[in-house]
Amino acid sequence: MKKKLASPGRREFIRASAVAALAATIPVGTSEAGLFRKPDLRVWSCGGLAEAFIQANQYYEEMTGTKIGYTGAFAAALGDSLLKGANTDVFAGRVLKLAQKLKAKGKMSYFKPLCFTEYVIVTPPGNPAGVRGIVDLARPGIRVVLAPDASPPGGKAVLALLKKAGIQDKAIENVVIKGSCVQRIMKDIIQGRGDAAVVERRLTRIPRFIGKTEIISIPERYQPPPPLTFTIGVMESVGDRKKADRYVEFITSGKGQSFFQRQGFIPAISERGKMLIERLGVRDV
Repeated sequence: MKKKLASPGRREFIRASAVAALAATIPVGTSEAGLFRKPDLRVWSCGGLAEAFIQANQYYEEMTGTKIGYTGAFAAALGDSLLKGANTDVFAGRVLKLAQKLKAKGKMSYFKPLCFTEYVIVTPPGNPAGVRGIVDLARPGIRVVLAPDASPPGGKAVLALLKKAGIQDKAIENVVIKGSCVQRIMKDIIQGRGDAAVVERRLTRIPRFIGKTEIISIPERYQPPPPLTFTIGVMESVGDRKKADRYVEFITSGKGQSFFQRQGFIPAISERGKMLIERLGVRDV
């Protein structure tokens, strides 16, 4: 019987990343090194994918015995460190151009589409302001919550979406809370300090937020393309190419993709994912 996997929170993600980072700093051969088993495979990803990767990695370790050393953080910072000589075996990042740049610079061997994110409107339980769609954020009296200073692509992506919908200026006039943290937005909406906000669907699947907001879809034509795409690839610095290839095959398989779908992402192998692959040109070249 397969062991039921727990749903980890941000605290478990931070702990897992910290342990991996600490293990990497201890020289092999010292007495402290015995406290950790050296990972068979090093996996780095954008922090937004952390909850999905932690669950997928736990399953993969149980099924194969392969020990995954996982780190999740700001994708641009990880990508920059890889471009400057840092090493990992597998990297899953946000924004197609980052994967293309790593490939062009000879840092990444190949990459594949992993999943896509999407933006939705969230309202307090019961949707007291009667928000029905994105244009309602420009309606007089609607209290909008935004995080324009959130780390990329959070703030800029939402502003781009509002601009594509033709309501950026009026929606900004309705802002009652401006922040710098997308998770704080969820708390503000849940507690009724605003009527509506635009967030990534993945935030609504974080355990402490599940079922605590109303969720309204936003038409595809308003979704900002650059931050939608996540890819996964094997680096040229890989220690064991066969292990890395098998891991990527698992993550992009039906079972592997199910962990990302559960966390609110659009799997690359789904019909909608395939459409986005074609529309956004997500392919290794």
